[in-house]
Amino acid sequence: MTTSFLQTVLAIVHKDVRAELRSRELVGSMALFALLSILIFSFALELNRIAREEAVGGILWVTVAFASILGLNRSLAMERDQGNLDAMLLAPISRAAIFCGKLVGNLVFALVVGLLLLPLMTLLYNRPVLQPWLLAALLLGALGFSTVGTLLATMTVQTRARETLLPIVMLPVALPVLLSAVRLTTSVLAGGAQEDWLSWLQILAVVDVIYLVLCFVLFEHVIEE
Repeated sequence: MTTSFLQTVLAIVHKDVRAELRSRELVGSMALFALLSILIFSFALELNRIAREEAVGGILWVTVAFASILGLNRSLAMERDQGNLDAMLLAPISRAAIFCGKLVGNLVFALVVGLLLLPLMTLLYNRPVLQPWLLAALLLGALGFSTVGTLLATMTVQTRARETLLPIVMLPVALPVLLSAVRLTTSVLAGGAQEDWLSWLQILAVVDVIYLVLCFVLFEHVIEE
């Protein structure tokens, strides 16, 4: 059963990655949105150097959050419009495997965009954003957004106003992830002692675990509705 579960997850991830490599539509739109966002923030804060340096963590996570929402919307919308979601539901596979497969695929796309942002923000904002602990923060933050987003996007994709409904529903739920990630990133960039920001890393990890368990349990009920 474990082997079958993993095979199903890997098959879904492989399908999503291959489809994206052919179309380059999802990551391309996410990356373009993220690029425009950080450029706008950079120009807006150009005259205030102190505010510019202090806002780097917030800018990074606001950009990652909204780029992730854009990607989640398009990812689940394509599954629904092409009939892939119905086909997976009709197949004799675990609903939990469908959730994990979509989660991993969405996480990969969010991480690709986030990793592209880090060196660009280092150049634009003259801050050492490429740091090991910030990479860990990016991984945990993207995991939290992708977990909540995969569940909620599955719910909202059936509605007509899915493009506007997902951000309204998702942002309040993902607020603990966003707050922890911003505090962690800001503290690390400020050069604070490890004990000052390590608690935020732990909080972020705990929130991710809670969201993973809840979404894993709830997905089967959500998808059946």
